[in-house]
Amino acid sequence: MTGQGGIARATGLSLVSWVLFASSGPLAKAVLDAGWSPAAVTAVRIGLAAVLLTPGVALLRPRALRFRRGELWLPLGYGLLGVAGVQLFFFVAVSRIPVAVAMVLVNLSPVLVALWARVVRRTRLPAAVWLGIALAIAGLVLIAGPGPGAKLDFLGVAAGLASAVCSAGYFLLGERGARRHDPLGMTAAGLAIGAVATIAISPLWTLEVASGPVALGGATIPVWLALAILAVFGTVLPYLAGLHALGGLPVTLAGLLALAEPLVAAVLAGVLLGQALGPGQLLGAVMLLGGGAGTARGLVSVHPGSHRDEHSRVPTSSPPPP
Repeated sequence: MTGQGGIARATGLSLVSWVLFASSGPLAKAVLDAGWSPAAVTAVRIGLAAVLLTPGVALLRPRALRFRRGELWLPLGYGLLGVAGVQLFFFVAVSRIPVAVAMVLVNLSPVLVALWARVVRRTRLPAAVWLGIALAIAGLVLIAGPGPGAKLDFLGVAAGLASAVCSAGYFLLGERGARRHDPLGMTAAGLAIGAVATIAISPLWTLEVASGPVALGGATIPVWLALAILAVFGTVLPYLAGLHALGGLPVTLAGLLALAEPLVAAVLAGVLLGQALGPGQLLGAVMLLGGGAGTARGLVSVHPGSHRDEHSRVPTSSPPPP
């Protein structure tokens, strides 16, 4: 991918990734309502995704899973933070604070990514970028609609912030991984490591599961089918699309595109669950889109399509695996 066309393609892949992540929300909620615990849904979701992807990559594309000894920290960190950490901390947060508040906290990751780019990489970001991020976050708060009576506690808020840190790690480690390794191998390795970490924290024999069917809207499907769809379309495909996108986007812009997830989730909740958006949420959607557009325009001015700077932009093509 090169130039503006490469950025456009990577942006499309990133949006596909976040739409898939968002669309998995109603399905995961249906499984939870069927009697599964959050830890069980997380463990089976990541574990099944790893089982579906990793053996095939190992057989058909073994070079994709080769990592130099000095770079083993990369898939390890990606799996622990970007795969297991985001989901586990988020579920801890939603068990103690309202889901809407937890969503706002985890989606602070674009701000953390922008701060990393500014402080660590010393990338100068225009004022328009910061204003756009602030506007987008304000819109996100309105979309989530936590309300004045939201009950918070310290551990829940801390878990939500930890999920945001892990989400920022997903972007930063994924960026480096997409530049140095085959995204297919990075995804497979990350899912396998994330599955091991999740099961280590929540052993299978301690998980709460149920065998009853899953009700989604007006339909009823077997729980195994719901989990299979969640593993493929809600885990494997969005992680693959997201890593490919990180191979052609500035990491700050990739982080900002993640704000599409709560917007899509709110729209799907209205369409699938009958939860119509209120006036405040519609205003929030406009603010989020406006802030995102302004920030993207500012980031493109910092990272033009023909510019390649190792410290501020990911090269637009991934090298072959070592």
